[in-house]
Amino acid sequence: MKILVIEDEPQMLDTLVRSLKQEQYLVETATDYDSALEKVGVYAYDCILLDINLPGGSGLEILEELKKQQKTEGVIIVSARNSVDDKIQGLELGADDYLPKPFHMAELHARVKSVLRRRKFDGQHLHQLQNVQIDPDKHQVWVAGQELVLNRKEFDILLYLVTNKDRLVSKTALAEHVWGDYIDQADNYEFIYSQIKNLRKKLKDCGAGIEIQAIYGIGYKLVAA
Repeated sequence: MKILVIEDEPQMLDTLVRSLKQEQYLVETATDYDSALEKVGVYAYDCILLDINLPGGSGLEILEELKKQQKTEGVIIVSARNSVDDKIQGLELGADDYLPKPFHMAELHARVKSVLRRRKFDGQHLHQLQNVQIDPDKHQVWVAGQELVLNRKEFDILLYLVTNKDRLVSKTALAEHVWGDYIDQADNYEFIYSQIKNLRKKLKDCGAGIEIQAIYGIGYKLVAA
């Protein structure tokens, strides 16, 4: 899962990033209003952790922009401003949750998981598709009750395709979602082809009821086998 942390305080930002990466999230950051606005306009995220007080503007204006663009990211406001008015305004603008500073990281992780389940999996802890069952929290996959061992990127690709089942996912969108900012350093998509090839073989070999269709020159689609 891909998370954007919008936070201007360096120590808090470092703590959030390290803690989220330990939970196996792909994490990107923005430290001011302009960079945050650029990232939410260009990229898609599963969840955004949003501070209200930002250099150059307000986090509430970021929420307004997300609403204008009809984007579906889950948003948790993480702010030292704990007024009732801020909380109400943030929730009315589309935020999913409001977590006042200071807080325990365990509570933040629980809130993030809750938002992701509501947004991506209809509130379910486990996601079932044909004979394939996925636990996003534990990064585990089972096919007909037997665990399927995947590496980190294979799991991330499968989860992203599952959350977009029956939709055509472009190579660019897949690369940006699974590899994040690092995709800008890549010369081509060979690393995606390799991971997809291995994942398709593993799904086929274990008799999975789903398969990844390649749409030549465009991207991929997850469908029933």
